[in-house]
Amino acid sequence: MRQMYLAGMLIALLTGVSCSGTKEEAEETALGDVKRGTLYLELYEEGEIEAINSTNILSPNISWRYGNLKITQMVKDGEEVEAGDTLIVFDPSEVNREVLDAESRLEMNLAELEKLEAQHQSDMEELKADYEVTRLSQEISRIRFESAVHEADIRRKEIQLNLEKANIALARAKEQIDNRIKIQKEEVKQRKLSISQDQNRLDEAQETLQKLHLISPTPGIAIINRNWSTGLKFQIGDQTWSGFPLIQLPDLSALRAVVRINEVDIAKVKSGLRVEIKPDAFSDSIYSGVVTSVANLAVNKEGSTKIKVFPVEVDIRERSSKLLPGLTVSCRIIIGKVENALLVPIDAVMSDGVQSFVYRKTASGYEKVVVETAERNSDFMVITKGLEEGDKVALTDPFMKEEEVKANETESSGEEEL
Repeated sequence: MRQMYLAGMLIALLTGVSCSGTKEEAEETALGDVKRGTLYLELYEEGEIEAINSTNILSPNISWRYGNLKITQMVKDGEEVEAGDTLIVFDPSEVNREVLDAESRLEMNLAELEKLEAQHQSDMEELKADYEVTRLSQEISRIRFESAVHEADIRRKEIQLNLEKANIALARAKEQIDNRIKIQKEEVKQRKLSISQDQNRLDEAQETLQKLHLISPTPGIAIINRNWSTGLKFQIGDQTWSGFPLIQLPDLSALRAVVRINEVDIAKVKSGLRVEIKPDAFSDSIYSGVVTSVANLAVNKEGSTKIKVFPVEVDIRERSSKLLPGLTVSCRIIIGKVENALLVPIDAVMSDGVQSFVYRKTASGYEKVVVETAERNSDFMVITKGLEEGDKVALTDPFMKEEEVKANETESSGEEEL
């Protein structure tokens, strides 16, 4: 693709009428001026605008218990959003069912805990009553033993055995209470653990419900990503998986163009080179940029092609509402310049395979002049010998018959299309 960028002191093309006395010359010949100026060495490539900084909106991380994430509501691709706007809503059916189940289990376990605590209290009151009766019996046995000083030995021995029996019964009653307390504590602990698990499940389900509504954290333009399984952009009804990027919110205050340079030209491109950027959709607008990054590794130009290209990043210096991520742009990379050069329109320089020459306008017609050339761009060529500033040269062969001119133009047009 050939773009016409002119700047500074570049040559302006002039069209004139040349009259000659020879019949071989064409009646009209386009002319160009030979002037001094600056020749800009350049590359023309297409690129695509992207944001330097972008916020990725990911599908939420949720438990496998809630099934798949199914999109039920989604912002339109390219729609402008504000912070807090809803971007995506997922189907909440499975999560709502889990909320109801968790609430039901929690309510049941709370009721079971209340019933268990009441039963524990009743059991403990009964054990304490038994313990008190046993303690009184032991106290009576102790008093009798202390009062049996004058009793016969056999009777005193019997009273002592009753006291020991009462002591054992009292110790056993105390041990039963201690054991029952331990058992009750463990039972309550297990029940409360179940309640805690139910509460956690309920909290998780309620938090998941909130996650099913993806909210924009910043203002911007919503750019929907592609679903790798369909090859199309995500849409309502699609299913996704946790952590997958669904939408990009680019920061429109900092944009760049990513240009792919072929292997032949990549050595000419360096960081810091000036670039002129023209959006294909707004061809009347030109923006300035600078090369900031040149890739060290080549990638395939397209999916299955073997052609290798190097991605080059160009930061765009101006801001405009016309510049949006995803736009295709034409980039003119200024790779160098030749100052104070003698320039001639590139169409004026012809070749016979051995030497280059031009047709210089004279007072009587045209003369063929052999020239030496140097650098060139898509519009002009540097002449180092053969012409002088102020000369006028023919942009086509003035001696070529009209039919031959048309044939050559047709051939040249076909070659450019290829």
